[in-house]
Amino acid sequence: MKKIVLAYSGGLDTSIAVGWLKEKGFEVIAYCGDVGQKIDIKKLSKKAADTGVKKLIIKDLKKEFVTNYIIPAIKANAIYEDKYFLATALSRPLLAKAQVEIALKEKAGYLGHGCTGKGNDQVRFEMGFAFLAPHLKVIAPAREWDFASREEQIDFALKHKIPVDITKKSPYSIDENIWGVSIECGVLEDPQKTLPEEAYLITKSLKKAAAKEQVVKITFKKGVPVKLNAKKMNCYNIIKKLNAIGGNHGIGRSDMIENRSVGIKSREVYEAPAAAILIYAHKELEAMTLDKATLHHKAILEKQYADLIYHGCWFTPLKEAIEAFIDKTQDVVTGEVSLKLYKGNITVAGRKSDYSLYSKELATYSKDDAFDKTAASGFIKIISLPYKITGKRKK
Repeated sequence: MKKIVLAYSGGLDTSIAVGWLKEKGFEVIAYCGDVGQKIDIKKLSKKAADTGVKKLIIKDLKKEFVTNYIIPAIKANAIYEDKYFLATALSRPLLAKAQVEIALKEKAGYLGHGCTGKGNDQVRFEMGFAFLAPHLKVIAPAREWDFASREEQIDFALKHKIPVDITKKSPYSIDENIWGVSIECGVLEDPQKTLPEEAYLITKSLKKAAAKEQVVKITFKKGVPVKLNAKKMNCYNIIKKLNAIGGNHGIGRSDMIENRSVGIKSREVYEAPAAAILIYAHKELEAMTLDKATLHHKAILEKQYADLIYHGCWFTPLKEAIEAFIDKTQDVVTGEVSLKLYKGNITVAGRKSDYSLYSKELATYSKDDAFDKTAASGFIKIISLPYKITGKRKK
């Protein structure tokens, strides 16, 4: 019998995929990677068994996810199209890597996923598979089966007694990890409709958000968050706490029309309180510690870095090269940033760093001003010279 390792969440697509693969003669080994989502192991194990899975493997990937994927994203201020903090996209290369490791150990000849034929995740998983295990074959049931809608999938699940936590009344597709939540499908497919409040998982609406502002102080060491409110803790716990704090203040929601890898536009809703807070603070610290040329060039590479993550290019040489540059810039990104959180807004309350390039004596307009204003005339004359000549030519 053919053996396949299937990336398995227990959701609608992967649950149906198990039954579909069994009909095609596959022995299914289901694999679930824990990247900080809520997993009920007992419930998932029962669901896998009821669906016909031969073996279920759950791997704890939280530490590796934060250390090797989220922290580089923080250093890079990685945001896709100015709104998406890449929570799902960041997890996929790690999940693909662990899946390949299991397939090699189990001597499986196939890798499978439940990603749809027009989604981004199929690209992200298979880009990872191509780099890590080009000899293994990939099966994507959702690209081959005949279901025309999620409603038809639900009907199939009900008919075959496949346990799924989705109904026609609440047909959202939700992906969650420690870095954020992605919500799609259902009413979101109509750009004019508002997502009902009950669909959000970790953030409060502005109406129900905390009535008082809250100040949080984040300490960074070489671009890595190491303290929250002066208390030392690992990055995973900082993210976990900031998700709770930020969610209480309605921080980190985004509703966007984004450009998918396959070329179509889709509407997506995201929740990422900790990501919004940490990257905001990190940018403020970089503004204080990086020189102008480095800061401006890094901003160009940040966009490219986010695009590479979004489009599944995690294991590419270009991504590694950009990451090497970004790592070098973080040598001086050490210090503290205080932020005020209130009703969905983040504002700066203060910042300090031993590596600061800010000079009060040069910036002040008081009597303590140390800037030589007489030098400005010559400076302006030199930098404006090409445009002066261009202006004469135009006349």
